[in-house]
Amino acid sequence: MKPILSVQGLSKIHGRGCSKCIETTGPEQETNICSWCGSVVAAHDVSFELHPGEILGIMGESGSGKSTVVKTLFFDEEPTRGSAQFFEHDHAWNLFELNAAQRRWLRNHRFGMVYQNPHLGLNFNVSAGGNIAERLLMSDLVNYKTIRERALDLLARTEVLADRIDDSPKKFSGGMQQRVQIAKALATQPPLLFLDEVTTGLDLSVQARILDLILEIQQELKTAMVVVTHDLGVIRLLTSRAMVMKYGRVIETGLTDQILEDPQHAYTQRLVASAL
Repeated sequence: MKPILSVQGLSKIHGRGCSKCIETTGPEQETNICSWCGSVVAAHDVSFELHPGEILGIMGESGSGKSTVVKTLFFDEEPTRGSAQFFEHDHAWNLFELNAAQRRWLRNHRFGMVYQNPHLGLNFNVSAGGNIAERLLMSDLVNYKTIRERALDLLARTEVLADRIDDSPKKFSGGMQQRVQIAKALATQPPLLFLDEVTTGLDLSVQARILDLILEIQQELKTAMVVVTHDLGVIRLLTSRAMVMKYGRVIETGLTDQILEDPQHAYTQRLVASAL
C-alpha cells in the first residue's frame, strides 16, 4: 500500500550547530546538548512511513524529540535537514520545499493538529463554534447556516453539548477544550491528524473518553494519525506501530505489540517495566 506520509532523515538542531553536534549527542552520550557549541539536537535522522488509516505512535520521555517531529511536519518549526512527502491520490507534496501559501493550504485543508496545550490550537477570544467556523472559512465555506450546522455536528461528534456552541473555550474544562480542539481539527475532514500529548494533565476518566473518541474517529473516517506521547497506555490502546525516541534519536521501531511485549533496546525495556 502506498504511504500517505514518508519522512526521511528529518533533523532539527536548535542553535548554530557545529561539526561535533551529532557525535557528542544522543542516547550513548545521555544528552542532546552539544558539548562544543551548546546547540540542542532536538531530532536527528528520523525516518518513517505512515499509511492511510494507520495510527503511528512516537513515544519517549520529555526532551526525546517526539514533539519536534510533528511540529516540523505541521510547519510549526523548520527542519535543519531531511525531507518529507505527503501523498494524496496521484499528487506528492514535498513538504519542506513548499512556499508559505502552499504550507498554509495543507495546514488548513489536509492536516489537523491537536496540541497538549489548548491555547496553541484554539482561539480563546471566540466561541467554541467560532473556532470551528474559522477553520471552515479557510476551506472556502461561507454560508453561515451551513457553517453553524457543521459546527454543531462536529461538537456533537466530540460530545460537546449543542447549547455550549456559543461559549468561550475559557469556560470549558481541560478535557472539553481538547474535545473542541479535536472538533476544530476535523472540520475539513483531513486525511492526516497529528496528536501531541493530548491526554497529558487530564483526569484518568477524561483521558479514557478522549482516547475512545480518537479511536471512534479513526474507525469512522479512516484518518491517518501520528500520536506523540510518553504514556505507554496511550500507545497500547491507539497505535498499531510505534517508534521509541531518546535524546533526539529513534532507538527502536516496530509493531506496537512487539515493542511492548518484547522490547529489544535497554531503554525501551526500562520504559515498559516502569509502566507495569
